[in-house]
Amino acid sequence: MERYFNTEGCCRPGVHYMVRLDDRLDAIKRLYVDRGKYFVINRGRQYGKTTTLRLLTEYLRDDYAVRISN
Repeated sequence: MERYFNTEGCCRPGVHYMVRLDDRLDAIKRLYVDRGKYFVINRGRQYGKTTTLRLLTEYLRDDYAVRISN
């Protein structure tokens, strides 16, 4: 399957072109999650809020019990 630019819904790294989030996920983990702090992701449309949170849950699974509620 050929990758393409996604304009709706969550991005998937293997399917869509997207900015690498490794550094951002690491910073969120170190500065907020590991310290037990609250944080907010507040940006405009199409910024990657949902994609960031989805990838963050995967990133944290090895060190934390991650639960997603609807």
